[in-house]
Amino acid sequence: MTNTDIGSDTATGGGRGGRLAGFAHPVVGYLLASLTVRYRRVRSGELDRGASAIEWVIIAAIVVGLVAGIGRIIMSALQGRASDVSDCIAGVQDTQNC
Repeated sequence: MTNTDIGSDTATGGGRGGRLAGFAHPVVGYLLASLTVRYRRVRSGELDRGASAIEWVIIAAIVVGLVAGIGRIIMSALQGRASDVSDCIAGVQDTQNC
């Protein structure tokens, strides 16, 4: 095979030896290399990483929501107890309810 054969294995288009060896312009080489990388990513199934990232965002949002809800419950319980203690301190004469 020669450098200009269509059946050559190098499809990157990065200069000599590629399928389109007649196009020596750097922009064409970059375009072909970029398209080849994208093509290989699609063929390899590597695009599942985006779905995985979305799943992690959803899981993180659920965890944050749960933490916020539990924090609100604890905060209201603490404020209620603090109010009871404040009322108890204000009425020092009636210590049986404290």
